[in-house]
Amino acid sequence: MSEIRVLIVDDDPLVRSALSHFVSRGSDVTVIGQAESGREALEFLAHDRPDVVMMDVQMPEMNGIEATAAIAERWPEVRVLAVTTLDGSDTVLPMLSAGASGYLLKDSSAESILAGVREVHSGASSLSPRIASLLVKHVRSKEPAAGAGEALEPLTDRESEVLERLAQGMSNAEIAQSLIVSEGTVKAHLGRIMSKWQVRDRVQILVTAAHAGLVDFR
Repeated sequence: MSEIRVLIVDDDPLVRSALSHFVSRGSDVTVIGQAESGREALEFLAHDRPDVVMMDVQMPEMNGIEATAAIAERWPEVRVLAVTTLDGSDTVLPMLSAGASGYLLKDSSAESILAGVREVHSGASSLSPRIASLLVKHVRSKEPAAGAGEALEPLTDRESEVLERLAQGMSNAEIAQSLIVSEGTVKAHLGRIMSKWQVRDRVQILVTAAHAGLVDFR
């Protein structure tokens, strides 16, 4: 298993220490640095490149939303995992739209936090049904791009079934169980959707599908 290099960004040193302790439990995860603001995180990335940035939302100088947007623009290969105490549309959804590949709440278990890092690193972010619903409302509140749906390469029937379940907040394992296929097959379908639509992860699949009106969130 390849090493996952992680940068932790939070203005609370105790939170940074706790998150570092949690993710370092994984033999495949190495914390290569910590930052106390979005600005400090960007300075870090200018000279060293983590695989995953665990990013708080509310911070002084530069908040997590601004920093995430900057990372997505300058270093698109770096995955951002939002880590916050809040799960409302004014925090998590702007983070996802800015380019974060997933989210976690700070009171999540150590196992969930470690799993979240691995998931965003592999492009397999998982959203709860409620967060998925908030995401589509956030996307649809913006001006839709003209002809957005027409520009997308069409999906196969099976890919559409995978997309429908993704919009319901299912994990890869749950989608596999629902369709009676292997988890590897689900990952392959998601990979083909990403390739067709030129997006990089599950969250951006949902954003793109929402813009095009291809999914019904519930």
